Amino acid sequence: MPLPRLITLIIGLSFIFGLIIWLINSIYRLYIQISFTAPLLANILIFLIMGLLGLLIYGFIYYFNLYSSGKTKKNNRQRRQLKLPEQKTEAAEETLKAVRRQVQQIQDKVTQKALLSRSHEIEANLTKGDLQVVVFGTGSAGKTSLVNGLIGEIVGNVEATMGTTQIGETYGLNLKGISRQILITDTPGILEVGIAGTDRERLARQLATQADLLLFVVDNDLRQSEYEPLQALINIGKRSLLIFNKIDLYTDEEIEAIIQQLQERVKGLIPISDIIPIAANPQPFELGTGEIMNPQPAIIPLIKRLIAVLRAEGEDLIADNILLQSQRLGEEARKMIDRQRKRQADQIIDRYQWIGAGVIAVTPLPVIDMLATAAVNAQMVIEIGRVYGCELNSDRGKDLALSLGKTLVSLGVVKGAVELLARVLQLNIATYIVGKVIQGVTAAYLTRIAGKSFIEYFRHDQDWGDGGITEVVQKQFQLSRKDEFIKAFVKDAIAKVVQPLSDTWEEDTETLEELENIPLQQKAVLEDDDW
Repeated sequence: MPLPRLITLIIGLSFIFGLIIWLINSIYRLYIQISFTAPLLANILIFLIMGLLGLLIYGFIYYFNLYSSGKTKKNNRQRRQLKLPEQKTEAAEETLKAVRRQVQQIQDKVTQKALLSRSHEIEANLTKGDLQVVVFGTGSAGKTSLVNGLIGEIVGNVEATMGTTQIGETYGLNLKGISRQILITDTPGILEVGIAGTDRERLARQLATQADLLLFVVDNDLRQSEYEPLQALINIGKRSLLIFNKIDLYTDEEIEAIIQQLQERVKGLIPISDIIPIAANPQPFELGTGEIMNPQPAIIPLIKRLIAVLRAEGEDLIADNILLQSQRLGEEARKMIDRQRKRQADQIIDRYQWIGAGVIAVTPLPVIDMLATAAVNAQMVIEIGRVYGCELNSDRGKDLALSLGKTLVSLGVVKGAVELLARVLQLNIATYIVGKVIQGVTAAYLTRIAGKSFIEYFRHDQDWGDGGITEVVQKQFQLSRKDEFIKAFVKDAIAKVVQPLSDTWEEDTETLEELENIPLQQKAVLEDDDW
């Protein structure tokens, strides 16, 4: 405490103490004078004076508390009055509503519950409005030491060993001039080896994507393996400061050279003012006297920049992050619904392809090009459309089926499918069966190509895309020609088409052989009976 202030305090306390002694002495003299003539009155007077003093003390305390409480309420009101940008918050709210509507379509109840829970967390963050600052980087860059320096006390192990921080740990931080609560999270290190290291890195990246502000910590020039995650986070909209830690280990010339390298590496990603050199946990050194000196953390430049960024951009950072989180959640919900719809559509395709194959294998068509119309079943188109929320009537289904069938013929897909499957089937089944089943198996194959093409059509709101129906069909045909698919498809075809047909063929052959072995007289009798 400064000396003038200490002297003023001593004089003030001495004056107050003197007044107290004078008051007590005066009350005592008054009591003595009155007690000679009226002892009862003297006692009553003393009690009255003591009660009056008690009321004065109580009034002083009450007023002080009321004033402090009013001040606190005023500060709370001011904090509540801080509003995030209205346009962004409205967009986030609308996105969350859309997400909840989408989530209701997800059949997996566990996934549905998890996504709803995350939407409520995002909504709570929107209401609460805390600033989320995440410290991110390699395991030995000094992230935990940086957190320690910021909050002013040791909160974790600050050894340089990789893998020190096992999980994300969050601490409260108050900075002068920042009205919102700041939550600073220390994440596990990235680029660690082993399965455990990979899991920790996945957690660190997840925490980083939830940050309002990212502190990316390095202890030297930025390596490619560090640059890539930093670039990815900035590209999705993460506001980032690049922290060059451990500058106490370098000379001034080395520090300047490394900073220039960092500026060049992140040019176009991070402004020069956001590249900040610090020493979060400086190494002890020995003085000339032999005494060991433990220097204080040199993080004042970071604190100043942190305050400046959060003051100027804090509200926008929160709003941008909330909007980003809600949009990412919406995208995740859409992907889950898309996968769910695709599974349902694949089941429809699988059912229709083998139904059609069985019918055509039993009653082959005289002209192979007619398979173009058999490959696409109008009812299959209608059912796939229903899965994607598109209600089609039978006429529309037939038109779409006919259009795609003509495309299959014009592109030579029908001919290519026949040649491909005939060659593969000859290697897997008897030659005398091939001619009987080739049309049925080919029909199933073309039905699958058509069904997969219609999945793409309905996924994009009944739009074939810039390349039109031709590009979609060609893409599905190329995917269906891959060796691993053909092997699996032919295996299923043998089980569902060839084998049943073979069994029927064998039964017919046995019947003919039995008839050939019957004597001529019995044959005549049988013929008369049949007649």
